Amino acid sequence: MAQAQTSERQHPPRRRSSPCRLVRAVAAATAGAAVLAAAGLTIANAGAQEGPEAAQTWDLVWSDEFNGSAGSQPSTADWIYDLGHGYPGGPDNWGTGEIAAHTNDPANVSMDGSGNLEITALRDASGQWTSARIETVRADFKPPSGGTLKVEGRLQLPQVTGEAALGYWPAFWSMGAPFRGDHWNWPGIGEIDLMENVNGLDWTFGTLHCGVAPGGPCNEFNGIAGQTYCGGSCHSGFHTYGMEWDESGAAGQLRWYVDGTLFHTVDEGDLPADTWAQMTDHAGYFLLLNLAIGGAFPDGVSGQATPTAATVPGHSMLVDYVRVYTAGGGGDGGPTDPPTTGGPGGTRDAFASIAAASFDAASGATAGGSSIGPLANGDWVRYDDVDFGSTAPVDFTARVASGAGSGVSGLVEVRIDSATANPIGSFAIANTGGWTAWRDVPGNVAAVTGTHDVFLTFTSGQPQDFVSVQEFHFRH
Repeated sequence: MAQAQTSERQHPPRRRSSPCRLVRAVAAATAGAAVLAAAGLTIANAGAQEGPEAAQTWDLVWSDEFNGSAGSQPSTADWIYDLGHGYPGGPDNWGTGEIAAHTNDPANVSMDGSGNLEITALRDASGQWTSARIETVRADFKPPSGGTLKVEGRLQLPQVTGEAALGYWPAFWSMGAPFRGDHWNWPGIGEIDLMENVNGLDWTFGTLHCGVAPGGPCNEFNGIAGQTYCGGSCHSGFHTYGMEWDESGAAGQLRWYVDGTLFHTVDEGDLPADTWAQMTDHAGYFLLLNLAIGGAFPDGVSGQATPTAATVPGHSMLVDYVRVYTAGGGGDGGPTDPPTTGGPGGTRDAFASIAAASFDAASGATAGGSSIGPLANGDWVRYDDVDFGSTAPVDFTARVASGAGSGVSGLVEVRIDSATANPIGSFAIANTGGWTAWRDVPGNVAAVTGTHDVFLTFTSGQPQDFVSVQEFHFRH
């Protein structure tokens, strides 16, 4: 995805495609980088090999594993749903020329129940296309001072090729934070595209957009791009797309990977100092996932307007996970002030004691003094706006008591943003010696960062009450 003008000096910058001037010869994809360069696309270090500087010890600072139940949707604590045909006050059709309206309909964007986010392009009986585009709430992803940022996603491209794929344009990318609130400052604030693919062809691009448009040091509106065939086929199931922004040396470097293989680099020295500074000396970047239909990139590659009557709707981009890591430097890449979502009780610190009786909503649970319970199978409680910051917990601990009868036990589970989401952690509890015999019991949890609604749910194979809870907290 990229920002561009439709004609010089007649309009503010408009988002179009990253190599939007590719010619039909690219569709055959037989001449590799030579064809792309001839088509007007800047290729930088397309055959680069991974160097020792890429070996890092990574700390996970943010992720979404998309482990919700089928039909559930990404949390609005982590993701913003971009709707319609453009940002308010921004260019039409997202500036790319794409024709699908983006929605927050689960038919277009939801979890598949098998650990994946599913973004699906649909066409209705009148011929109108819909799809989806989401972007992270956080817009501060950047390396810690003197360290490295790594962004990685495991994705499966829409499994469609040939004429049926004309107009499909899946993308995993990032934009500089200043783009929010000013949708006309591209490309100076920077855009880093981790993966773009069009028309079901068997290659993807990683691209940097920066400087000025048209032209400039990044050859806009094309950008500085590298190409990969994903080790043979980008449509052979899932592939891992990654980018590293390394500020650990004397000069910065950007690196692009597919399945751990380096295929593209841009060095700070490749660009004017003010260009690099403009795209790096701000709060950071936010991440985007979308499946566009039509637009300048697929049109330019196919040599015709897309989609066509032969384009088949109903295909999806699947996202197994998106993860952000940092390494080295003087910080962890987290925000100075962790984002909050408010709420009637204010934001809760995940790593401080949370009184069980302070829940915001409940089903089957009641508060009695400083505790809740006794609780039985199917009961749950919700605590709004629990802030994990940028450091994932390693476990959680709850103070519980049980006077359950012999053979009666159950699970205390932690779920994020939905009482029906897959648990991220749990522990089993049976009789502790009585309903006032409190015990601190730990349970492992999956990585979670940011601000979320936390649910404690209670599951048992028996209908009897099996536990009461006094307080809980997470530990890192």
